[in-house]
Amino acid sequence: MENYIMKSSLKTREEVVSDLKTLVQLVNDGKEGYQHAADKTESPELKAVFLKLSGERIVYAAELKAHIATHGGEAENEDGGILGSLHRGWITIKEAITGNDDKALIEAIQTGEKAAIAKYDEYISDYADHADHLELLKSQREGIETALKEIETLKKAIKV
Repeated sequence: MENYIMKSSLKTREEVVSDLKTLVQLVNDGKEGYQHAADKTESPELKAVFLKLSGERIVYAAELKAHIATHGGEAENEDGGILGSLHRGWITIKEAITGNDDKALIEAIQTGEKAAIAKYDEYISDYADHADHLELLKSQREGIETALKEIETLKKAIKV
């Protein structure tokens, strides 16, 4: 996790705010994705985990919005971005084909979490532009990585 490549270009305040808004959209996508998965699964264990992780994403969004405000920006996105909508749409299509099974939900969540980790890594590696919220980004990235490991463990445990 600590093998980040340092970038040297300095971004404007607007670009830093844009980066943080991207992360707000990303965590809102996660919130919506987990909520969608909780609604679709019939497993009480998976439902509980999905709802817990959806709640974590609500906290992440609030923390990011506070940093956006610190930089003079506003973040109004509550429902995720276009990519999240497309991803959730893909989950719906996959469910129609696979019959709403938990394996399809978990695999879609894994894909989403891996994409989130990659985006966090990109911004964490940009130390000069994100120094004032670097610890927040690292903490949230670690939380997403922990969620991914929890999902992978559940996948093995329930043999989906």
